[in-house]
Amino acid sequence: MIGLVRAVPLLAFALAAASCGKAPDEDASIADLDNALAQVNGAASANDPVLQSALKDQIMVDPALVQQANADTVRPPMQPESGAVPPDGIAGAAMKGEKDDVRPAPPPGECKQCASARQVLSRGAQAAAQGRSANCAGSVAYSAGWANRLPAGVPLYPDARVAEAAGVDGDGCALRVVSFASAAPPQRLLDWYFTKASDSGYRAEHAARGGEHVLGGTKSGGAFLLTVKPRRDGGSDVDLMADGGA
Repeated sequence: MIGLVRAVPLLAFALAAASCGKAPDEDASIADLDNALAQVNGAASANDPVLQSALKDQIMVDPALVQQANADTVRPPMQPESGAVPPDGIAGAAMKGEKDDVRPAPPPGECKQCASARQVLSRGAQAAAQGRSANCAGSVAYSAGWANRLPAGVPLYPDARVAEAAGVDGDGCALRVVSFASAAPPQRLLDWYFTKASDSGYRAEHAARGGEHVLGGTKSGGAFLLTVKPRRDGGSDVDLMADGGA
């Protein structure tokens, strides 16, 4: 096939050179060149399986064959994609079928565990007390991925819409900070986190300041502090801090 491609320009050039400045009585020679070119093309075509396949294959216009054409092309979907967008309010997005196996959080009180959790989470003070210079709070990195790396005892709530997340690991630090919104009311969140934390070994207590509720807890090697505020749509805004713990 390559020989044919190269031969065609050469024969065309010879044809043009032969016809330039020649008398009409030399038309027979030009006709002979035309015939020779046709014979070369015909012989090459007959011996080229790719060209023969292209010439002899069925043309994909038959409705019974059209589906065989362009098998690797991206075809349109069977139905239009949904243009639905989530509503501004999230109260209607409450989880369905969630097991109601949570225990009620204790009523708000003095919450010594909240104070203890704040002290543990203030890593600057803890580092100074242990003779270390590390300041975990000043080394956090922001990424939504930290929301999925919370301790097992205080995981991300199932319907949480994460607004911001940060964390840091290493050099004595295992800090997580996550802010999210939930369709669940504040009491539901308090009960759910109290149950999870208690089952994981935290000593958790509850405090309230106006419309804001705080759940705090500590255990060996870990602490958490949960702040819950009601939303106008019936849901909750949540800030969760955790350090250490499994």
